[in-house]
Order: sequence, then C-alpha cells, then structure tokens
Amino acid sequence: MMRHLIISTWALVACFALGGARAEDRGPLKFAEGQYDAATATYVVVRGDDLAGIAERFGITVSELKAENKLVSDRIDTGQTLVIATHAPSSSAAGPSAARYAMTTPTAPGVATPDTLDTSIGTLRLRDGVPSADSIETIYDNLDRSRALQAYLLGIPIVNQASMRASLQEFGPVNQTDVIWENLVDAKTVELTANDNTVYSFIWLDTHEGPLVVEVPPKVLGLIDDFWYKWVADVGITGPDKGEGGTYLILPPGYDGNVPEGYFVVRPSTYGTWMPFRSFLVDGSPKPGVDLVKQHLKIYRLGDEAKAPPITFANASGIPSNFVFPGDYSFWELLNQVIQEEPSSGSDPTTLGLFAAIGIEKGKPFAPDARMKAILEDAANIGAATARSLAFKMREQDAYFYPDSQWRLPFFGGYKFEVAPGVANLDGAAFFYFFATGVTPAMEEKMVGKGSQYPWTALDANGNPFDGAKTYKLHLPPNIPVKDFWSVIVYDTQTRSMLQTDQRSPSVSSQNKDIQINADGSVDVWFGPNAPAGKESNWVQTIPGKGWFMILRLYGPLEPWFDQTWRPGEIAPQS
Repeated sequence: MMRHLIISTWALVACFALGGARAEDRGPLKFAEGQYDAATATYVVVRGDDLAGIAERFGITVSELKAENKLVSDRIDTGQTLVIATHAPSSSAAGPSAARYAMTTPTAPGVATPDTLDTSIGTLRLRDGVPSADSIETIYDNLDRSRALQAYLLGIPIVNQASMRASLQEFGPVNQTDVIWENLVDAKTVELTANDNTVYSFIWLDTHEGPLVVEVPPKVLGLIDDFWYKWVADVGITGPDKGEGGTYLILPPGYDGNVPEGYFVVRPSTYGTWMPFRSFLVDGSPKPGVDLVKQHLKIYRLGDEAKAPPITFANASGIPSNFVFPGDYSFWELLNQVIQEEPSSGSDPTTLGLFAAIGIEKGKPFAPDARMKAILEDAANIGAATARSLAFKMREQDAYFYPDSQWRLPFFGGYKFEVAPGVANLDGAAFFYFFATGVTPAMEEKMVGKGSQYPWTALDANGNPFDGAKTYKLHLPPNIPVKDFWSVIVYDTQTRSMLQTDQRSPSVSSQNKDIQINADGSVDVWFGPNAPAGKESNWVQTIPGKGWFMILRLYGPLEPWFDQTWRPGEIAPQS
C-alpha cells in the first residue's frame, strides 16, 4: 500500500518563506524523474527513485533529505511525497527564522556540514557545524595517526642513515674508521641488498668540528650521501677524479670560511654524511683493490695533513653484523636523535612540520604521552607494512622496465625520486630507502660502459611471489650487455639482506670461474632448495617456507641494455 508523508505546517511555511533560497531543481535524473512542485517545495516519488538520486537532483545531501522528512531508513515508496528543504537543520540558515534577517542569503551546496556524518573513522556528530566533544577526540586521534604514518614514510631515509652510523660506530670512531669487507660481503652481514662482487668500504664522516679532507683511493666507485639520504657527490670512477684518486674537501653546512684551491669541494646540507665506495676484483682477487685503499685513504681536518690520524681498517667479512634499521617504536627515537643533531635547513618545512606534529621537533624533548605513544607504535607497524607493500607489489606501471614484465626499476622517479621536477615521488622514495642503501645518479642515469644498473624482481613470470620450496629458472639471452661483469644475488624478504643458507653468498656471477655458459652464449640461473643435477655452479639455494627476491646487477652496462634490444627472461617456476 502506498504511503504518503504528511507535510508539516512548519515545513510548508519554511518553504514559502525561503522563496528564492529554496533548493534548486536541476531537472530529472535517472533515479529522480518524479514531479517537483516549486510552490510547495515537494517532490513525488516515482518507480526507480532512490534518496541519493533525489538528493543529487536538488543539490542537497541524503542526510538532509532524511532529516527534513523524518526518515529512519533509506526506504521510499512510489507516490510518496517528500519535502525538499534548502539546507540541513544543522545550517543556521535552514531554520524557520532564516528569512527574518535582512542579510540572509542562500548557502551554497557543500558549505554547511550535517549534524551527523557516517565516515570511515565512525559516526561524527556536530551541532550547527561544531563537532561534539567525543567526535573531536576521534578526529584528533585520526589526525595524529595519519600524520604519524606519513612521518614514518618520510623518516625512513633519515632512520636508515642513523642506523648505518650506529652500526659503523661499533667498529670504530667516525672520521677514523673504514669498515671494509676485505674478503667480500657474505650472508652473515645483514645489510640492505649488499653485493658480494666488489669490496665495500663504508665510512661515516662528521664535520661538526670543521671541514674534513678525504683522500680517495684510485680505482674505486663511490658516493657521498647526506644525513637526509640525499645524494651530494660521486667519488672515484663516476666522480670528478674519474677513478684516478682525488682529494675531496667536505664542508660543514653554512660554511663561509676560506676555501683553498686544489680540492674537489663538497657541500652537504648536514654535518653527518656517509661515504661508501667499492674496489674491484683483479683476476678474481679482492687483494689488489684492498691494498690500494689501505695505501691511499686518508681523512683529516683541513690544515692538519701533517698530523693526519691513521685510519682503522675494520675487516667485516664473515663477522655477524646488522646494518638494517629498526621498524618498531625505536624508529622514532632514532629519528628524533637526528632531528636534534642536524640543521633544519637540510630538510623542508612540510616534512619537519609532520615530525613536529607528532612531537619530534628540534630543541624540544621527545616525550609522547601514553595516547601518543600508542599511536606511534601503531603507525610504525602500519608504516613498515606499507613500505613492504610498495617494495614487493608497486601499483604504478612506471615502476617496471617493461610493460609486460615483472622486472622492476630500482629508482622509481629517478635518483631524486620525483614524478616531475620539484614534485616528490613519495612511493618511490619510501620503497627505495626501505629496500636499499646508496643514492647516486650513477645507478640510474644512462652511462654506457660505466656505473651500474640494477633490474630486480620479487615476482615470478606469473606474477606470484617466489616460493622458497619451488624451483625456478632465469634465462639470460646471449651477449649479456656488460663491459665489466654481471651478477645475480638472492635476498631475504624480511631483512632485505642476503638470504642465509648453506651457501656463503647466495649468488651466481660472470666472475665465477666455474659458471656454465650455454652453446649460444646464453646463461641459465637456477633457484630452489636443491640444485638441478649438474647445475650446481649456476644455482642459488632457497629455503622452503621463506620468501625471497633477487637483483640482477649489470656493471658497465652497454647500449643494448638501455635501448632494450636485450632483456632478461622472466623467472619461471619449473614443474
């Protein structure tokens, strides 16, 4: 039986009184084709109508429509008469007294907020546009949570560097210690996507006490990144010394003193900087490169060359050590430590504003109350899971080398992590800094025959995560485009470090003397818990029940890599 709403006397009076301020009839819509009587501001429901369509036709909200007609549900019936009010009861201009004032004008649609809002954070209640006390509490909790999550993602590079410094200091003091993997990195070193193909030297520099001079050895490939993990300079082969060795002057932020000639001058925005570089194997041996580093590396204060302190060379090969930053609540404590130490000019107002909004502000103690600490703990958990989502399943197709492939770019948005000049690529930065260390154009820009390239993947040919219990094959077509060498290394999805198995290093490389090359010059690399018969030298061991991903490194990449006339095969599961 058709049901009709009784139009209240007040509603009719209000409609007539408002006159020109009445809701605008925008004409029949698919779900609002009924007749509207402008004189009485009433609408008659026809078959197929719904409240959303009627509200859209008259430029009001469903909540306003329901409140005006005292509807307790979204159900309406054919033939039912609805009052079409100008404003929700929450708007001061919607009441029966609105027309009594000489200056009253219609309120544009969307300006007023209803008294009740059903949202993703719960039902919010307001009175004439002012949230209730309980809703304000809910809103502030949500605001703090959202800011904490963004602060976490923006803070990853800073905390990554803070953890790096802390780990290096366990081997010796800053400005005096080269943590060097004389016998290459192996799986006992927990370090973000490290390689076992070159000799790493990791050095932390600090200019709080004044400019530093660094004599960089010849035949190395390296960089300098500041404490915010922004690229500052290259050293070695891709730097101004071009691999001949050179003397670099590292200046403190804001330094305005005399800058003598004869140096490659570097001006970081922070006091703390990280300088890693690589030495290369000679006939399969790391010793010649290590010897060059020990002979030539010096670090001293500007003007103190004659009394330069000796460098401590701490061999980290085979030493259990951790260089991966924490993702739990201690993340915030490391972030605060750096914010207190470094000048704010190294960052930007929005990032520092997000940090300040959660209680991390230069010159002030970081002392969250119980409510805020719970929010920060939650944000760290969500932030870590978010970074992992970006790392292992990026949703942007531009993050891939090829449109029909699982091979990913290491730098999504370039080494500056930008979607356009001056516009940050937030996802690209969060993924990279969670996943890796070392930012330089040499790993991203086209440098034929120099530098390196890093295609990688966490998914098989079918788009599924790698299963440590299964066997997979990677086919590398003939004429692999490298001037120097290539390698394949497998990493743990938890630590983003070398997978710890029975193999000292979970890798296959063209540097390996026993690598098997097919008759046509192609190479097959195998992954699985057991080596296929006769393929042991081309096999990387995996662990049942543990996920993994891999990086294909190309050192001295050649033109066929850049013009994509050569591309690696997809990693296919073997039945």
